[in-house]
Amino acid sequence: QLLGAVYPPWEKLRKEGGEAGRKTLNQYTRYLTVVLAIVQAAAIAASLQASPGLVVNPGPFFSLSTIVTLTGGTMLLMWMGEQITSRGVGNGVSLIIFAGIVAGLPTGVMQLLTVMRTGQMSSFGGVMILVLAIAVIFAIVFMERSQRRILVQYPKRQQGNRMFGGESSFLPLKVNTAGVIPPIFASSLLLLPATAMGFLATANLPQWLQWMPGAVAQLQHGQPVFMVFYGALIIFFCFFYTSIVFNPDETAENLRKYGGFIPGISPGKRTAAYLDHVLTRLTVIGAAYIAAVCLLPEALIAFYKAPFYLGGTSILIVVSVTMDTVTQIQSHLLSHQYEGLIRKSRLRGGRER
Repeated sequence: QLLGAVYPPWEKLRKEGGEAGRKTLNQYTRYLTVVLAIVQAAAIAASLQASPGLVVNPGPFFSLSTIVTLTGGTMLLMWMGEQITSRGVGNGVSLIIFAGIVAGLPTGVMQLLTVMRTGQMSSFGGVMILVLAIAVIFAIVFMERSQRRILVQYPKRQQGNRMFGGESSFLPLKVNTAGVIPPIFASSLLLLPATAMGFLATANLPQWLQWMPGAVAQLQHGQPVFMVFYGALIIFFCFFYTSIVFNPDETAENLRKYGGFIPGISPGKRTAAYLDHVLTRLTVIGAAYIAAVCLLPEALIAFYKAPFYLGGTSILIVVSVTMDTVTQIQSHLLSHQYEGLIRKSRLRGGRER
């Protein structure tokens, strides 16, 4: 998706290729998925063998079997996600991730009840955590549904003796245009130093690298340094990803092409500048909201020693996927109702004849 916006051949294929271009980009995505899965599986195999006593028979056969198993499982999940998308309701890959997160919720609830029963946490503290989780869910739903509607008008035109046009519509701009991508990117980047340090743990570090383990330890969940970098990266990727998925110049050109205009704003560059101004202000609010949701669990760990970790990214994914799935189910139900009404009207028309 990122390369489709910054790599000219893929950008042309995405904009002008139509259905064939979309299929080609999906095929490229599958190839890249295989490559990434092989690299990650090889890294996992190497890290498992580096742990003393963990692998019974380390060697090339273990590495090969690990790579084949993990890559094959990834391809199976990708195929299942595509089948759910094409034959079911909603984004299949998102639903699979959603199922994996929801499957761990009962364990988290039981862990919370256990620490309350053993006295490690007071009943009031446990109830407050549950209330806070519900409040965060309501806040996510409110912010994800929020949008800035920009009025767009189309001029009237005359064809023969009839007048066409003169209509008005809205251009919706979401407060959170980037979705859940910023926290995913931020957490992935912050995991890289710890992952690299895991491969170097068994090696004898030179004197000038003795500071690395202590620095990497600060990039763990609940550490103040981690929270500062995590929040800064989330805000950065909110602006970065929004600039990729929404192009004000392209939107302004499309409006001008179809005769639409924003009242009080001249078409062309002025419209693009106005859209960029509005979207920047919305992104500030969206970035602050995502950073607050993702940093709240980190603060609970750091300052209140919460006994479990409930990631803000997981909550965002669960709530977003749930809302998208409900919306698609409602659209399917409406389409089936319309099909039934059309079928009934045709039958009644045939009987009247």
